[in-house]
Amino acid sequence: MDGLVPISLLPKNVTQQMVQALCKPFVTGSSSIMSFRTEDDARVNFQMCKSSDPKDRVQFYDIWAETYEKDSSLMNYKAPHLSVKFLSENFSGNPEQALVLDVACGSGWVAKLMHELGFRHFVGVDGSIGMLEQAQKTGLYLDLKPAILGPEPLPAQPGVFDVVIIVGALRHGFVPVSIIRELHAAAKPGGLICMSRVDPKCDSGDEYKVNMERELQLMEEEDLWSLVATREMKNYIRDPYRNYSEEEQKKSYLHGTVYLYKKAM
Repeated sequence: MDGLVPISLLPKNVTQQMVQALCKPFVTGSSSIMSFRTEDDARVNFQMCKSSDPKDRVQFYDIWAETYEKDSSLMNYKAPHLSVKFLSENFSGNPEQALVLDVACGSGWVAKLMHELGFRHFVGVDGSIGMLEQAQKTGLYLDLKPAILGPEPLPAQPGVFDVVIIVGALRHGFVPVSIIRELHAAAKPGGLICMSRVDPKCDSGDEYKVNMERELQLMEEEDLWSLVATREMKNYIRDPYRNYSEEEQKKSYLHGTVYLYKKAM
């Protein structure tokens, strides 16, 4: 993408500073895009993607897709690495034969990490066409499907996936708690469902956590699945919504949790 980002494609609450940060990587040729990103640029982009309108968020992610992984790394976003490591530690099958549904797959980051651990067969779902284009470039996916999760149903064949994984999207204003039953439906009997969730420092984040864990427990009581393990993630991501002094850096992280369930036979 050359030149400036069309203002008509940006969410309504975007400030001029945000526009400048988002446009910055496209001023030069693509070969030098990444070297121009800074932590401040990354923080601004994370703040921009909080729109309550799903279509606004998707349009923003379409534009952000090319530098998303770089920006996430600048904010020390560890959820993909921690979630994939946790899943791998608890996966007893043959990863080369496993069929994986990568939900909210974004740029394909999770699939790349899983591929390093021996997984070979992926189907991806994401609401952003720009992100799906990045995921396609990895060459790892058998199929990639667009869907805005929540407003649209999960476009996945039920009961066929050995692993269903969703990293980073289960949070207030993004993917609703109701999607969890669709994740369960996509897994084959005995399949694993791996879900990560961030703990933002806000009331809406607390409410989402309560509602999500209530749903997880209810599904367990309904004998739909059993809990394999959970793990607290102490350094999920550096808080992108606040600026911290050097003395406060150790306190600047948001925490999170990764959950792993096994679908009933």
